[in-house]
Amino acid sequence: MKRMLLILTMTLSVLMVGAQQKKQLTLEDVISGGKNFRKFIPENKYMGFLGDTDMVFQNEGDSLYVIGENNSKDLLLSLTEVNEALKGEDLKALKSLYRITFIGETSFWVNNGESIIVYGIQDKKVAYYISYPKGAKDIDYNIEANAIAYIYNKDLYIATPDSEPVLVEKAGAEHIVLGQSVHRNEFGIHNGMFWSPKGKSLAFYRMDESMVTDYPLVDITARVAELENIKYPMAGMKSHHVTVGVYDINKKELKYLKTGEPKEKYLTNVSWSPDEKYILIAELNRGQNHMRLNQYDTQSGILIKELFEEKSTRWVEPENPALFIPGKGNQFIWQSERDGFNHLYWYDIEKGLVKQLTKGDWVVTKVHGFDAKNKSLFFESTKDGAMDRHLYKVQLSSGRISKITNAEGYHTVNISNSGNRVIDNYSSLNVPRVIQVIDVRKRKENLLFTAANPFEGMEVGKVTLNTLKAADGKTDLKSRIILPPNFDPNKKYPVVVYVYGGPHAQLVRNSWLGSARLWQLYMAQQGYIAYTMDNRGTPYRGCEFEKIIHRRLGEIEAADQYEGIKYLQSLPYVDADRIGVHGWSFGGFMTINLMEKYPETFKVGVSGGPVTDWKYYEIMYGERYMDTPEENPEGYKRSNVNERVDQLKGRLLVIHGAIDPVVVWQHSMDFIEQTIKKRKQVDYFVYPRHEHNVLGPDRVHLMEKVTLYFTDFL
Repeated sequence: MKRMLLILTMTLSVLMVGAQQKKQLTLEDVISGGKNFRKFIPENKYMGFLGDTDMVFQNEGDSLYVIGENNSKDLLLSLTEVNEALKGEDLKALKSLYRITFIGETSFWVNNGESIIVYGIQDKKVAYYISYPKGAKDIDYNIEANAIAYIYNKDLYIATPDSEPVLVEKAGAEHIVLGQSVHRNEFGIHNGMFWSPKGKSLAFYRMDESMVTDYPLVDITARVAELENIKYPMAGMKSHHVTVGVYDINKKELKYLKTGEPKEKYLTNVSWSPDEKYILIAELNRGQNHMRLNQYDTQSGILIKELFEEKSTRWVEPENPALFIPGKGNQFIWQSERDGFNHLYWYDIEKGLVKQLTKGDWVVTKVHGFDAKNKSLFFESTKDGAMDRHLYKVQLSSGRISKITNAEGYHTVNISNSGNRVIDNYSSLNVPRVIQVIDVRKRKENLLFTAANPFEGMEVGKVTLNTLKAADGKTDLKSRIILPPNFDPNKKYPVVVYVYGGPHAQLVRNSWLGSARLWQLYMAQQGYIAYTMDNRGTPYRGCEFEKIIHRRLGEIEAADQYEGIKYLQSLPYVDADRIGVHGWSFGGFMTINLMEKYPETFKVGVSGGPVTDWKYYEIMYGERYMDTPEENPEGYKRSNVNERVDQLKGRLLVIHGAIDPVVVWQHSMDFIEQTIKKRKQVDYFVYPRHEHNVLGPDRVHLMEKVTLYFTDFL
């Protein structure tokens, strides 16, 4: 009897221990493209404002509700009824309501993949639709014009509901690109068509790439591999030429702005004046250290005048077009880093600078627009710290700034047209997601949704945010450490550093889990300390912090990263003999760079899509930070990791996409050639039909390879 009781007790104990054990993450859980990845992203609710009202809606994909008092939900739209109306017009059904855009509160428009459709909410009917041919791209709908512009067979068309499409401009040659993003998506350029405020005209980019060198990519899917040439302007070589066309819809006339010589310059941040008489273009010289904001007449195309200029000994990088103030004629807001931090400036086309609206050792990160009376401007900034984002508004007349969001963390917002209400969606280190509505005038908050911790019941390590000094001994740097679950300070743990370290990328923020990649949580679960730090050269800390890397990429960044490594080595629970590093793109460059500069420190590295020699990189990005190879030969040599392969000691895996159009394959191939010459053994893996990033289900394969490499050798 006693024996049976003992067996029963032991069985119950085992069951209880089993019940208490937390679940383990898998790569399918933490990698984008994995089967379970979405389960581990904090739940979100898709909310917005109903047209130009202050009413909040919640979109659930198949249903759309209006949120009333006491957070009640009233059905406004269903996917079923919308698709019934589309079926009646022989239009392709929608898969969800997520991509609809309201026109006022009584109708919306949506792109179903074949047509732009305007749907009336009250009568539940299709008001009209504008179809476009199969294969058309860059479809751009304008409500005021009641028209769409699109590219088909490289040519630019405009179509309306009641007429045949009009050919605006014919490409005429293989190397001519119309109506698409130019200058390789730098300078804040994301599109190539710009409707006028009243929809009477369309401005668009025309890019001539005939002078740009062909770069060969290879299609291996054919039995005999076929050549796929792309235009790729490498640093110091010929760049493309861009002009801006203006098409008057009523007159059916096309004119090009007379932007003149030199042709190798950057036409950025195109904006229309409210009266449609003028277009403003921020024109940047190829050296990217001199910007002129020029005013053009839209009827004649002639340059009227230069409104102002900005110069720098390093670089000028305009990324935001002029934002005209409604009701104030030709007055606009301009964003500039001229005082060392990105701030807002109020200009008048005739009188020049009215005043600087914001000022301080912080940066404006996003401008949202004006309130209903056009007396205040809403913006996001780092005013309360570079790790957080908050919403503020500045009163135009007085310059007085008011903070709208309060909870610490990283806020993204949606503001009603009146400016009276804000949908605030935020997270912080230990808060997965909170959504609330803020009454701006009453300064009241109404909670709508709190997301659960998606890792509840999972084995997840502790995430902490830390501050340490840069290599200069005075500048603060932000870092993130993830400790293994069941961390024991008396043990020694290996470290995997995830690095990027380049411009325009902030990896450490006061958002959910410190904005860590979920793969880092997985690595911590495998028994590693996962570490990331933002060195000087990364954004949102002002020009001196960001631009110190000019003409010497990889030097300051590596020195700062090494300060982070020294900090890790000072911790009693870090195994200083087992430190690894992984990064992609600029992070791939940094991975090799760190392993060469500190060969005794890094035992293992995995470098993905790395820049190895900046002379192989494209003009717009490369020349901004390094100037040309002819202007800066020593800088290019010092940053060239191919020159230093003899310093490698650790185990290194290099990965590249064979048809990468961003960091072309030549980078890593040249690196491998140099390792052969220097008798250095490295491992190499190619994804034959992937571009710069390995996406989709194959990404799980990629990260499994990266993980196994650390498992095998670290």
